[in-house]
Amino acid sequence: IGLASSGPHSNGYSLIRRIVERSGLDWSAASPFSDEETLASALMRPTRIYVRQVLPQIRAGRISACAHITGGGLIENPPRVIAEGLQARFDWNAWTPPPVFVWLQEAGGVADAEMRRTFNCGVGLILMVRPVDAGEVLAGLIEAGEDAFVCGELAAA
Repeated sequence: IGLASSGPHSNGYSLIRRIVERSGLDWSAASPFSDEETLASALMRPTRIYVRQVLPQIRAGRISACAHITGGGLIENPPRVIAEGLQARFDWNAWTPPPVFVWLQEAGGVADAEMRRTFNCGVGLILMVRPVDAGEVLAGLIEAGEDAFVCGELAAA
């Protein structure tokens, strides 16, 4: 289960700086992907912290593992918490990346694989849950105000 991010969080800023430079935009310019914000404020939106929303699910024993999607993006972070012999298989169509990631990819000419390795692409935290618990976890997270969604599955490596 993926929980939506608030933006790039604290990752990929070397690449972000190169993309902004290449775009020719000033950091104080209007954001091309977020109304009523400067480019700097839109790109520097604070990292989300998910503990308040996730802790009840952990205490209920419904979460097997979780991975905060930091440096290494969606490619390098989940394997750190997945049992040997398993791998994450993402459904890349299960969520729509926020406009910031669409802009970064288009303005920087960044390939999908590099986006997924560098950025969270709109998924700030991933929870590993048993399929039998998925509905209850999703309902609890949504009730707590989260934008939560099934973003893939674990499968044999």
